[in-house]
Amino acid sequence: MRHPISVTILTKNSQKHLAACLHSLQCFPEVIVLDNGSTDNTMAIAAGFPNVRIVQHAFLGFGPMKNLAAQHATNPWVLSVDSDEVLSTTLADEILQLDLHDTRKVYSFLRHNFYGKLHIKACGWDNDYVLRLYHKDTTRFANLPVHEYIQTHGLQVQQLRGTMDHFSFDSISQLIAKMDQYTTLFAREKRFRKKSSPAKSYFKWAFSLFRNYVLQRGFLYGYEGMAISFSNANGTFYKYMKLHEENQRLGISLIVTTYNWKEALGTVLRSAFKQSELPREIIVADDGSRGDTHALVEALAKESPVPLLHSWQEDNGFRAAESRNKAIAMATGEYVVIIDGDMVLHPDFLKGHRRAARKGYFTQGKRVLLSPELSQKLINSGPSPISPLSSGIKNRLNSTNSPFLSRLFSKDKAGIASIKSCNMGFWMEDIVRVNGFNEDFVGWGREDSEFAIRLLNSGTKRQNLAFGGVAYHLYHQENSRQSLAANDAILERAISEKSIFCSNGIDKHLPKN
Repeated sequence: MRHPISVTILTKNSQKHLAACLHSLQCFPEVIVLDNGSTDNTMAIAAGFPNVRIVQHAFLGFGPMKNLAAQHATNPWVLSVDSDEVLSTTLADEILQLDLHDTRKVYSFLRHNFYGKLHIKACGWDNDYVLRLYHKDTTRFANLPVHEYIQTHGLQVQQLRGTMDHFSFDSISQLIAKMDQYTTLFAREKRFRKKSSPAKSYFKWAFSLFRNYVLQRGFLYGYEGMAISFSNANGTFYKYMKLHEENQRLGISLIVTTYNWKEALGTVLRSAFKQSELPREIIVADDGSRGDTHALVEALAKESPVPLLHSWQEDNGFRAAESRNKAIAMATGEYVVIIDGDMVLHPDFLKGHRRAARKGYFTQGKRVLLSPELSQKLINSGPSPISPLSSGIKNRLNSTNSPFLSRLFSKDKAGIASIKSCNMGFWMEDIVRVNGFNEDFVGWGREDSEFAIRLLNSGTKRQNLAFGGVAYHLYHQENSRQSLAANDAILERAISEKSIFCSNGIDKHLPKN
């Protein structure tokens, strides 16, 4: 054997087949058993084999665990085996006789899957080639909690002739237990990365059952074929239903910027109190308002259905970037929606943002422009229903709230055209990665565009939210543009340098670990 091979195995309560598995691996110089909390005889069985080294670690997900096991291997080539898999003597000998000089190769072989003692050649269990032998300095498992795989980009895959037996399940109870574990891991992995719904779950269940039992010949294998087909279909149903439920749960922190316009702020905050899906908290990002704004926030906090917090800084000129950073640093939600203190919210505003939220994206919402008369009415009497047919509104299309149309017309968009931080949503992890807003910006303008540029440069994509996240902009005189030239220069520098991080950002305000 020119290149020694280490075998890695993950275990947890694996006593049933572990002895047979390890017996088939006795000819390998090293077997790493990575256990994550066995309470049966797994550890005693493993300790009985002289080539086995036991390591223990809490469960991190299958991909991370297999990569961790490989780190403990002393040999460069790693053979990954499950605790319920048994190599044939032919396969073990074939692997040990390989000329492993080419580290750009990875090796696969055929796995025979069993239900009890019955070899199943249907339900997608047949012709099951698995990729298991690789050089750990060349590749690794994808860091996924479930459905992990060895990454093969740029590598050559070679099939071996030997086979391995996989004793998958012995009972319906095992099918159900594994289905529950894997569907939960799937839902957590795909949360806000993949869309789902009850209807989608049902149709995927129906097709999976038909495919497994009819197209993949499960009906030829008696009750075992029926049990496997229904388990596969039910697993499909539950993983998409669990994903649907996971996508309903999103901790949103709502940030409201303000400066010396408490009348508008009061209307905006009351519209936030009436959201059909409430935020985790509302944080007022105050750029140095007088004491009457603080008194208003303090009074409204008593009627707010969620914590209402006040982030205030001294009035040293227009410093919206710093004000936002300080407020975001107080947030506890995993998702942040920023609005201006002159944006009255539709009751489904946050619901629209939650539906649109996707990992790897930030969301740019729109605004409905209101006439001076309608704006004053809302300020005087508080938030009231507004429809696309109401008088006193412009760009009426933006006032339409429709989940169906939102799914159809919300699109990815490149660049920073029409970036407006008066209605935007971001993942907190993305904000921290680019260090928030650049506090070099002083005076009105461009701090939101420069922030978006860094997000885009870092790999976060932009999507425009249509027919959802509806907010109504109260009329007011525009701010002074006297600082725009200096701010444009900062923005142009970020564009030309392809910046992904600013040195003067949110990190100074974040809690220290």
